[in-house]
Amino acid sequence: MSLSKARWFFPLASLLFLADCGTKQWVEGVSVEHVPREVIGEVLRFTLVYNPGAAFSVYLGEYSRVVFSVLALIVIAMLLRMYQEAAPHDRAMGASLGLIVGGAVGNLSDRLRSARGVVDFIDVGFGNARFWIFNVADMGVTVGAVILLYLMLTRPEPTSASEST
Repeated sequence: MSLSKARWFFPLASLLFLADCGTKQWVEGVSVEHVPREVIGEVLRFTLVYNPGAAFSVYLGEYSRVVFSVLALIVIAMLLRMYQEAAPHDRAMGASLGLIVGGAVGNLSDRLRSARGVVDFIDVGFGNARFWIFNVADMGVTVGAVILLYLMLTRPEPTSASEST
């Protein structure tokens, strides 16, 4: 029996959201803002920061919280529409959209609960050559987006209305 898209979408979205919220709550309880805690030497550290902007610290001043919250809601609605339009047996589409939605909801919940912004803490790099600091939600969004992009680039376009249902 083939698992439906729903059996991938809902568990992945829920699990990612819960893991994101749980890790953020944990790191806020044990860390001091901007003070790195080594996990695997200096390669992997937990450094608590609050990002009031968006990815790559894009910031729109005092309107960032509202603008990025509204944009997140629009994107989530678009992703849910994509999910609804996907074939019932499309597990890969269900999984990719579940990861993106779960991560987007996780970061949106941070914006809604606190003016400080999204909690980021995963800090990867060597010495002063660091990657930007991110969180579990960001990992889900990134992996889901890569899978979704792959699916969109490799799947043929339907040629008639009957093939798209």
